[in-house]
Amino acid sequence: MTYCVALCLQDGIVFAGDTRTNAGIDHVSTFRKMYKFGVEGERSMVLLTAGNLATSQAVINMLFRGIQQDSERNLHNVATLFDAAMLVGEHVSSIAQSAQTRAHTQEGFGSSFLIGGQIRGQVPELYQVYQEGNCIRATRDTPYFQIGESKYGKPILDRAINYHSSLDEAVRAVLVSFDSTIRSNLSVGFPIDLLAYRNNSFNMPAGMRIDESDPYLHNIREQWSDGLKSILQSFAEPPEYYFK
Repeated sequence: MTYCVALCLQDGIVFAGDTRTNAGIDHVSTFRKMYKFGVEGERSMVLLTAGNLATSQAVINMLFRGIQQDSERNLHNVATLFDAAMLVGEHVSSIAQSAQTRAHTQEGFGSSFLIGGQIRGQVPELYQVYQEGNCIRATRDTPYFQIGESKYGKPILDRAINYHSSLDEAVRAVLVSFDSTIRSNLSVGFPIDLLAYRNNSFNMPAGMRIDESDPYLHNIREQWSDGLKSILQSFAEPPEYYFK
């Protein structure tokens, strides 16, 4: 399992994903789930993936190979972000179906993706691509998507983030969202890959990898924990009839 999230806001797009793929008693596996594509000054795209690792890696390899071979349709020449999302969907659907046919099963080979970014002359966009190959686009009303183990971090984002939130606010909310998820689910773990793209910059930020010892993350975790305790203690005492 994994946890990935992307937020498409008025100032830019924030992407984040953990790197854990397996968490057994004596075996923990780590793989990158964030991939960057782009042409400097013309387009920037980021891809996050969750689900079957073999399917995800096959899709990523096909996308990079399409660019290297200058295919008729690849992420460096598609006309729109929607076309990019559909290209990802075509790859994930065909690979999963092929694996299912060989294994004579209908389950276990699915993978889902988040792809977002900007092409010059167009507005920034974010899409969630399902394992069936179809996709949906983030809107002002629904500015973020999650894939993987999303339920622990979702309440944080629902309460704290909207389309007009700043990138700084988004990064803080994302870190709290990951902290809540990691505390509650062993299958999500450090390090976390984080990247913030500013609208109309058309250059790909380096992004960063955050481990558990990162001082800013540690400060966020401590303040969040202390703040929750303080708020709980400040609530009025429950009425007596609660205990009858």
